[in-house]
Amino acid sequence: MGITKILNGRIITPYRLLTDAAILIENGRIVEVSKDAVSFEAADIIDAKGKYISPGFIDIHTHGGGGHDFMDGNPEVFKIIAKKHAEYGTTMLFPTLTSSRFDVLKKSITSFDQLDFSEINEARMPGLHLEGPYFSMEQRGAQDPRYVRPPEKEEYMEILGLTDSIARWSLAPELPGTTEFSLQLQKRGIVPAIGHSNATYEEMLSAYERGFELVTHLYSGCSIMRRINAYRVAGVVESAFLIDGMYVEIIADGHHLPESLLKLIVKNKGISKIALITDSVRAAGDPAIETIVGDKETGIKAIIEDGVAKLPDRTAFAGSVATADRCIKTMVNKADVSVVNAVEMMTATPAKIMKVYDRAGSLSPGKYADIIFFDDNYDVKFTMIDGRVVFEEK
Repeated sequence: MGITKILNGRIITPYRLLTDAAILIENGRIVEVSKDAVSFEAADIIDAKGKYISPGFIDIHTHGGGGHDFMDGNPEVFKIIAKKHAEYGTTMLFPTLTSSRFDVLKKSITSFDQLDFSEINEARMPGLHLEGPYFSMEQRGAQDPRYVRPPEKEEYMEILGLTDSIARWSLAPELPGTTEFSLQLQKRGIVPAIGHSNATYEEMLSAYERGFELVTHLYSGCSIMRRINAYRVAGVVESAFLIDGMYVEIIADGHHLPESLLKLIVKNKGISKIALITDSVRAAGDPAIETIVGDKETGIKAIIEDGVAKLPDRTAFAGSVATADRCIKTMVNKADVSVVNAVEMMTATPAKIMKVYDRAGSLSPGKYADIIFFDDNYDVKFTMIDGRVVFEEK
């Protein structure tokens, strides 16, 4: 492969916007990002035509898209979903498997392990995110109550022995048996996250000391201040604000969190501790008005209404139908953050959480040439992965 030069755009670095600069790419990696690169002549040219040039988005929590769910138990489905999300700027994602029947979960994990990643034509998938089933019944949200339970050692050890592909596991750390379970996760380099939890502040502190540094979709499936024996106790939400080192992910689809809470989270956690996620279900990027959350045979029915997935009785949301570009729009338009900061929350911060920042998450020399262009409406027009164009709006 020769050298490719991208120029005539507004380059989003981790700290600023660069104009009159260029990006040089060789063998799927970024070689240089600078004004000096503009004069490099021996290169194929890609003209950004004034658009924003951004690192590819990294979605660390998504269940599906394009009419498919990662729980469908088919290797090809993983690539179909990843290709659909690449059209909206996601160049790396962590397929999220939800609480389900044990055999269904194992089939989905095995399907992922059967994938051939020798040539990347869709969003990268470095590993899996298991969301459940070890959750608080009180905070289960749209998680299927048939499968929600405390950790069972024989079960989770079988899963951990089945694959090396798990990158993250969300669970409620206050449940009995989670201390031993979290040690097994840390031993394998798996990121433990606090999700669908009814924990108190003391339980959150204990979890943080055991390596839990991330809260799964803050405010969704999270306890808040409540009374226990007449005394007020802080919950997951307040604890996430109090513990400075705690990362939080937020569903920035414009529905799960109102403008006031988005601003509150930004004010209290700061840009560098927030990861934007879609938490998208199979209806993302698909015109369906009804959907299934989870696998088609045993999943939960949901409806698509007002741009979000809901349980049929409308008592709770059932995931989003957002793509990553909508997360950027939401944060700029509703949370009053700059486009540079919004992009950081969808690129650098999730990369740091998932320990891939050495190779992704910013436009820096040596990193993957995973690059997107978007316009002033934050609509994605171009996606490059590994130095190859995988989507371009004609």
